[in-house]
Amino acid sequence: MKRRTLLALPGLALALPALAATRATTMISTLRSRLPCLAFVPPTIPAAGAPLILFLHGSGERGTDLNKVKAWGPPAIADKDPAFPFIVLAPQLPEDEAWDALALRALLDDAFKKYKVDRSRVYLTGLSLGGYGAWDLAIRYPRYFAAVAPICGGGIARAVGSMRAIPTWVFHGLKDDAVPEDESARMVAALKAAGGNVKYTVLPEGGHVDAWVHAYGEAGLFDWFLQQRKA
Repeated sequence: MKRRTLLALPGLALALPALAATRATTMISTLRSRLPCLAFVPPTIPAAGAPLILFLHGSGERGTDLNKVKAWGPPAIADKDPAFPFIVLAPQLPEDEAWDALALRALLDDAFKKYKVDRSRVYLTGLSLGGYGAWDLAIRYPRYFAAVAPICGGGIARAVGSMRAIPTWVFHGLKDDAVPEDESARMVAALKAAGGNVKYTVLPEGGHVDAWVHAYGEAGLFDWFLQQRKA
């Protein structure tokens, strides 16, 4: 039987949509996190716990249909591949909202209580709007993460010093007509100036979508994640 997980919120009557066939399972969150979420859990968890990826979607996946968060990246892969070795958390924003770092921290704290997570291997990635969210969350709560991969995002460059110890891999398409490549470039430059551990992949012919197709595909991001461990 395929498992299905929704992150529901106690105390709120949420009309959550029926999911298409999925490997996702159900998780109950505290009210503080406020976010409905899909959680994918490997069938076998190592004794030390499983690595976890928090994935932040882009603006096109906002709404009330949780199936939309499976469009790209880690949730799309985990939904189809039982051997994907990560616990994947894929929250969903309501229409017209942006990622809130405090709510995402609460979501992670809930996951740490519910699932057997290797806290030394917690990873963060997001695309477009989620790329902005990933930068912001890593800046505000750097101790949570072993590595971060913002894609087609940006943020407050002067604040990146707080995450200089986190291995960071940034992706952007030079021909992105939705989020200018300079948004990532200035974050990378600031992080390098702060002594950060950062590498930057720019796709010379790449547009907006191309950056995350590459990052979550042939770039080898997930193998790189598994090489990163928080002390």
